[in-house]
Amino acid sequence: LLADADALGSLGQNRRQAGWDVRRVPPVQLPLFAALAAPALGEEPAPALPLLPPAEEVAADYQTHRLSLKGHPMQFLRGHFAAQGVLDCAAINAAQDGAKVRAAGVVLIRQRPGKGNAVFITIEDETGIVNALLWARDLEAQRRAVMAARLMLIEGEVQRSKENVVHLMARRVIDASAELARLSDSAPGTGSPARHPRNVRILPRSRDFH
Repeated sequence: LLADADALGSLGQNRRQAGWDVRRVPPVQLPLFAALAAPALGEEPAPALPLLPPAEEVAADYQTHRLSLKGHPMQFLRGHFAAQGVLDCAAINAAQDGAKVRAAGVVLIRQRPGKGNAVFITIEDETGIVNALLWARDLEAQRRAVMAARLMLIEGEVQRSKENVVHLMARRVIDASAELARLSDSAPGTGSPARHPRNVRILPRSRDFH
């Protein structure tokens, strides 16, 4: 677990090398002094393992720490989403009232007050957060995407209040979690989204309130 969490850097080992060394140890309890009576076998040369690509480092951090100081998953997916006309959160928060936009990000919070007629969703990317609102009348047709997505794409309209508070009034919600598979490709954005199905779970679950 410590090796997977990149906690052995102070010992001069990166995440991949530490994981390799740990997995070479037999999965049995080792007597503390058993090696004293064993014949010397010489030191086994350490294999030259390549470093993990930055996107995979971030993915591994989210799997073990639920966050990363090395980057944000969306920064590695930015080119993919930008090609679909998706703006980053900073650009949406700076957009004019009434602008039609597409946003994408990691789902932080989903909230639907007891008898409320709307669902509030907060998504995050490498530039900040966007607070989205989806009316209950639009929820049922896309409930699965709204409730299950860990990476979400939202289409809607920017609403800016007199107090300069910005909300994204959602019209369409898409579960983009499968795109997280791209984080485990050495060249992000070029691999098959079905190649690493476990990666849809690299992001922690959002904090949901109902």
